[in-house]
Amino acid sequence: MTERLQNFVDGAWRTSAAEQTLKVMNPASAQVLVEVPLSPADEVNQAAAAAERAFAGWRRTPVGDRIVPMFKLRELLVANREDLALSITNECGKTLAESRGEMQRAIENVETACGMPIMIQGTNNEDIAAGIDEHMIRQPLGVVAAITPFNFPGMIPFWFLPYAVAAGNCFILKPSERVPITSQKLFNLFQAAGFPPGVLQLVNGGREAVNAILDHPAIRAISFVGSTATARYIYSRAAANGKRAQCQGGAKNPVVVMPDADMEMTTRILADSAFGCAGQRCLAASVAISVGDARAPFTEQIVATAQSRKTGYGAAPGIEMGPVISAESKSRIEGLIAKGQSDGARVLVDGRNRKVDGYEDGYFVFPTVLDDVAPSAEAARTEIFGPVLSLMHANTIDEAIALVNDRSYGNMACIFTSDGANARRFRYEVNAGNVGVNVGVAAPMSSFPFSGWGESFFGDLHAQAHHAVEFYTQTKVVVERWPRDWNRKF
Repeated sequence: MTERLQNFVDGAWRTSAAEQTLKVMNPASAQVLVEVPLSPADEVNQAAAAAERAFAGWRRTPVGDRIVPMFKLRELLVANREDLALSITNECGKTLAESRGEMQRAIENVETACGMPIMIQGTNNEDIAAGIDEHMIRQPLGVVAAITPFNFPGMIPFWFLPYAVAAGNCFILKPSERVPITSQKLFNLFQAAGFPPGVLQLVNGGREAVNAILDHPAIRAISFVGSTATARYIYSRAAANGKRAQCQGGAKNPVVVMPDADMEMTTRILADSAFGCAGQRCLAASVAISVGDARAPFTEQIVATAQSRKTGYGAAPGIEMGPVISAESKSRIEGLIAKGQSDGARVLVDGRNRKVDGYEDGYFVFPTVLDDVAPSAEAARTEIFGPVLSLMHANTIDEAIALVNDRSYGNMACIFTSDGANARRFRYEVNAGNVGVNVGVAAPMSSFPFSGWGESFFGDLHAQAHHAVEFYTQTKVVVERWPRDWNRKF
């Protein structure tokens, strides 16, 4: 009998009353791992009520005491990193090395949030006017929630959770119903770390659970990562209900390759960016723009690298790329490759209709390279979210920057060059929130916010670091006067 996952509410595991469940598949083998309940709205309401009850005590807990379980959590994550990584590989498909790296980023966010006693500090002015002092203090919002995607089940919850909780909020996680197993394991660790009941809640589910989170009056702020269409919907509905929202959307990330780039290094890094995690990350390079004489050597080398990339089950030795998340994703990606070809692109490396020995039923799309992709073509503008790299070409850096900025997304843009002036000009002029110079995945470390512009982000404050602290707190300004003869006058 297939295991059915549970929710975690008010410090205890609870069996959902949901009538509907979804099968969670291993994308490499197409085998069923578990079933996940599509929890009804009432179970979201129960979690929100438990969090609201817990908030009164948690916000009064000194910040130095609130981070004590964070330190313990950090040690538990380190001790269980290998088990968590294997869980990510089995339900998400990425390689074990990629899963280990994902958990390392999660750990780093916990470490950063352990600095909350400093990060949450306010400001003050003595004698802002004669005999009057003024202070700005930060206080937690209350109950907050995150709705997280399938592609980083171990990392993305930690863009939000450690900061929200250390700042004094109570937190509800609604993970992707495609990859709920890692969250179950994480909540066992949260329980072992000693967080009080109600501070952390887990509710599995789909659209009904999401809408219940967006509509519940006790939930004050929403964090989301996913497609642009869903990000816009969540941002709009959350705002209509008077909630704060930070919603990370889709991307179409361009990379410019200059003639003076170290071509061997560039190709290796760019291949990791385009094909790592099977292209299923919001910072994957999806369009490579070679400039001038860079075209021939770069095209030759990226084709060779794509053809040689070893694809298979992510936990097998030597594997460099795993499957995409589902049969539906595989079909959609292969359809977009075909559309690119019909729009005039040349398929230099074709990853369609390929099989992996021993995993013939898996959802594999091998690395694919399309050349001569027109700037107006769907392959140049649609987020494929798979291991597909579209090649475009420009004569000058001016043309390349114009191509970079001719898009609705603004998540990431990178340049490979040995010319400092061109690098500075690129980072100054491109419309992107995350910029890389000789870097293929410009992912901010935990001490910096994860930026995003245009249709890649809806909101004001991003995930991680000081942006997260500002998002999960509200400021209160106190103006004080204490006359020495107060009692005598009044």
